[in-house]
Order: sequence, then C-alpha cells, then structure tokens
Amino acid sequence: MSEQKTGRLYGVGLGPGDPALMTVRAVEIIAEADVIAYHSARHGRSIARSIAAKHIRADHVEEPLVYPVTTETTDHPGGYRGAMEEFYAEAAARLAVHLDAGRTVAVLAEGDPLFYGSYMHMHKRLADRYPTEVIPGVTSVSAAAARLGTPLVEGEEVLTILPGTLPEEELTARLAATDAAVVMKLGRTFPAVRRAFETSGRLPEARYVERATMAGERVGDLAEVDACSVPYFAVAVLPSRIGAPRPERAPEGGEVTVVGTGPAGPLWLTPETRGALAAADDLVGYTTYLDRVPVRPGQVRHGSDNKVESERAEFALDLARRGRRVAVVSGGDPGVFAMATAVLEVASQDEYAQVPVRVLPGVTAANAAAARAGAPLGHDYAAISLSDRLKPWEVIAERLRAAATADLVLALYNPGSRSRTWQVGKARDLLLEHRSPDTPVVLGRDVGGPAENVRTVRLGDLDPAEVDMRTILLVGSSQTRWVQRGDGRQIVWTPRRYPEG
Repeated sequence: MSEQKTGRLYGVGLGPGDPALMTVRAVEIIAEADVIAYHSARHGRSIARSIAAKHIRADHVEEPLVYPVTTETTDHPGGYRGAMEEFYAEAAARLAVHLDAGRTVAVLAEGDPLFYGSYMHMHKRLADRYPTEVIPGVTSVSAAAARLGTPLVEGEEVLTILPGTLPEEELTARLAATDAAVVMKLGRTFPAVRRAFETSGRLPEARYVERATMAGERVGDLAEVDACSVPYFAVAVLPSRIGAPRPERAPEGGEVTVVGTGPAGPLWLTPETRGALAAADDLVGYTTYLDRVPVRPGQVRHGSDNKVESERAEFALDLARRGRRVAVVSGGDPGVFAMATAVLEVASQDEYAQVPVRVLPGVTAANAAAARAGAPLGHDYAAISLSDRLKPWEVIAERLRAAATADLVLALYNPGSRSRTWQVGKARDLLLEHRSPDTPVVLGRDVGGPAENVRTVRLGDLDPAEVDMRTILLVGSSQTRWVQRGDGRQIVWTPRRYPEG
C-alpha cells in the first residue's frame, strides 16, 4: 500500500498593499491552492485577504487565523507571549490537518512572508514536515522608498531596518550610527520613535510614509506628523545622504565635535561617534586617523601632520564660525593625550567663545590593551605620557616616582619614537627602584589593528628596543597577578581588594 502524499505549504508574499504589486507567481500559487489561510485581528478583517480578494474563489477553503490578542492585555497564564505561542501552535495544527489530507495550503502575507511577517511562525512549525516554498513579495520598505521618490541607499551606504518597539535608547544609538534607516511598526510607538530621531540629530532628514500603495496613503516630513494620527502601517525613513543637499547654515549654526576613533578601526567606534562622523560637513585630523573614516560624498577632508595640533584646532574652529559642522578626528579617546585639549585650549580664546564644541569619548589605548591582557587596570592606576615634547623629563620622572611610591598600576603612553629612544629605559630603571623585577608589564602594540601584538614580560626584562610609538605599556603594582590558565592563555589582573596595613 503506497504512502499518501501530503499537501504543499506556500508562504505567499502579497506586496505592500496594492493588488497590482502582487507577483505573477503569487497569483499562480493562489490559483493552484486548495486552502487559503490568512491572519486577522478579532474584528475579522484581514489586510492580506483584502489584497488577494479578487483571486480567491468560492471553492477555496478559507482558514482565518484570528489572533487572540494584539496590543491589549490578556489573562493568559503565560501573558502575551504565552497566548501568542499557544495561538501559533494551534494555527499550525489546523494547517497540518489540511496538509496531511493532501491539500495545498497558501498562507497569505502582506509584504514579504519572511520579513517581520506572521507567516514565519507557521514556517518554523511546518516547513520541516511538509514540502514548502516561500514566494517573496515587495516589502513596505521598498514601497515607502518608491513613494518618497528618493534613493534609499546608494554606493557603500548602510541601511538599517529597525522595529519601533525597540527601547528608545537603542533606537537613538542605531539611528545615530547608520547612514540610512527605516523604522517600522509605528502606531503607539511613534512618540518614542520621534524622540529617538530628535535625540540622534536625524529628525530634520526623516520622512514619513503611511499605508504605502494603499488607500489613504500619506507622505510627509516626520517632524510635522501628529502622533495621534499614526497607524501601525506606517514607517519612518532616513533616505540616502548621497546627493542630498546639505543644509545652508548661518554662521551660528556651525559646531566642532571632537571624536575618538579608538585604537584601530570601525569595531572600536561608538554609535554616537559614527553619527557625528556621518553628519559632519568637514573632517579635520591627522591623516593616519582620517584614513580610518569611510569616505562619504559631499564631505571635505582636511588631513595634516601629527605635530600641528593647535593649528588644526584653529582651522576647525574657523570652519565652524562659517557655519560648517566639523568633526575633529582623534585616535583613542580624544581627551586622553589627544586632540580635545588642543581644541578646547584654542576655543577658550575670545574670538571662538561662541562656537559650540562637543567632545565624544572613545576607547583609549590603555583600556584596549588591558582588555586583551585580562584586567591589569582592575584597581587604582595612573596614566602618564613618557613624551617630553610638551613637558620636561624631570616632571615625568617625578610623577613616575610618585605613582610608583603610591603602588599604582601605570599606563605609560607615548613611550618611544624614532627621535625618542631612551625614555623607556630611564622609566624602567626608575620603577625598578620601587618595584620587583618580577612585576608584570603588558606591551600592547597596534591593539585592534592588523599587526596587533599583546604580550607580558617581567619589568626586569623590559627591552626598550621592543617599544615604539604604537606601543602602550601597562606596569603592574605589587598586587598585580600574572597567571597561566588551564587553556594555556596568560592573563594579567589586579585584585580589586587591596590588603590592609
């Protein structure tokens, strides 16, 4: 006796709302299906069914999958999630009855079935048991971009799709960091979404599209939309910045933002810094650091040598006085032996007193190297630059002695360069007057970069020839531990508790 063949499951994408945007394949599958299933709220009206209505015949078996709850509260013992899980299980079981009987089932889905669609819950429960095919559909994202009539993304821009149900702070961070974005699932989330656009500085760029390609379609600027009028089927759009006119600003509209790129490339950037870099009209900085920032059409880049900090700061402030939005690009954290001080020093002059200046934090070299090594900065520590270009060596030596006497862990920045070759040896000898030769010293070179090398040596074995300007030294205290774990990895850590007495 031959085994009975099961029916075939289809997830059918219907597009954003206009029946004319259904694909030919979607229409074919509906015609072939025995059972037409679709989701709806308890009022019984289904947007998916309304899109496909003229293709549904009287001989089709219809299976309305009615949600037990949408946004209201529920007395289900498992709460909202429990109620929905139970519903999806029951809906899948109903469809399985048809499939077991050999019937072809088409589950209708607005947009694309696997893009925030309800069909995916049926797919996850049935696709491993029955032959299944998903028919893609035009998404609301594509429909909104088409209705706006402006490129959504271009070139190497990044598009971020966000549900409006995310926490407001998460939305803000992601909007600040991306080039282009679409926020879906508005409705009751709209007030928080709008605040996220405003806090991230992206509200002036944001557009609004409601019911794209459907009756009642509405398009406008997000800033002008009344929150009380926003339905669930609406999206907020940040379109491509490429080719978009940069706003003409009065001189008082300019600003300088000093940003830190961290010790290496994009993985070390904060979302806020990404946003400031993307929004800038001009980028000013040491050429090596500017090279870490993606090239964006319309931005002007002003690279310079590493030894002209004051001139660079003055140039940036002059641009801002002319109404330009300027990002001064620094390595690491801009406030740790970097560009923030130089900018603020010049900005304190009377002629620049009205220019807004912000400083955004970045990952500094000490934190990056410490994380790679373990936790050598787990207790009190001091950060000292060994460069005597801006302060005499006598001052450096005095501070090294004071920190060593206080038994602080030391983060030694700028330890050496082609023109400064003796400072590391002097510092080592001075510290050996107060520290054991067995004290662990972490050498972190090019942390986060392609030539990263992080290793630990004894203070007594520290070789100045192995240290250059791209290296940071972390010198342990008397309490710092240097151990080898069972996995073979060596770690360095400083206990949080300091012994009494």
